[in-house]
Amino acid sequence: MRETPRAEPPQPRPHRAFAHTTGATCSGTPHRSDGRTPHTPRGARQPDPLGRPGTTPPVPGRPALFSALVALAVVTWQVLVHGPLARLDERVSGAVVDSVPRRLSELASDLGNMTVALPVLVCAMAYAVWRGRRAAALHAGLAMAAVPLLVIPLKEWTARPGPLEPWAHGYYPSGHTATAMVAYFGAAFLVSRRLVPVAAVLTAVTGTGLVLRGFHWPLDVLASLCLGLLVLAVSSSCTRRSSSRRTTGCSGPS
Repeated sequence: MRETPRAEPPQPRPHRAFAHTTGATCSGTPHRSDGRTPHTPRGARQPDPLGRPGTTPPVPGRPALFSALVALAVVTWQVLVHGPLARLDERVSGAVVDSVPRRLSELASDLGNMTVALPVLVCAMAYAVWRGRRAAALHAGLAMAAVPLLVIPLKEWTARPGPLEPWAHGYYPSGHTATAMVAYFGAAFLVSRRLVPVAAVLTAVTGTGLVLRGFHWPLDVLASLCLGLLVLAVSSSCTRRSSSRRTTGCSGPS
């Protein structure tokens, strides 16, 4: 019988190997040896000035944004027609106003003042520019500029009186709450995600102080939270798109 020759073990094929080499246009970015960009999410992320992979602000999911939009529409409708939800809102406000010392509630509500919240955001924007994140800083500033552009027309349209000043109008929604939310969350996104819980606490304290002091109805604060969420989502989405365009332009055509 003829002996069947043994199959030779497969030989390595160097021309098929992959190598992580430094990119021609973006130093430190991993590339395949055939010139194509990597398919892993980490490889596609733009490194920061210190060489670490860059990050972008978290963007709420579509269900959360849709819920916020629906809640804002329903609350606005109830305020306009003085529906059951608005009447319940007034009863709740009457039960909690001045339930804590006014000095304490005023200090809490002052966190939503432009003179307090805006400098925090400006410092975070300066830090982001120093770290090379100019697009993120720009979008954070535009988000803050959008707050009065959205809040003031709603105040004029609804003309809701205040809890302690029924002769005055223009309390819905709360500009202080929207200012605090956009400023503090925007600053947290620019500096570190670890600061997001701090931003949430500062926003919650601001809204609670406004209600306890009688500066706003609870629904005024709720509407501003929904509005702030939408503004932050748009700002974060624009930041992500800018980062994606910069990464694509940096890595070159595949």
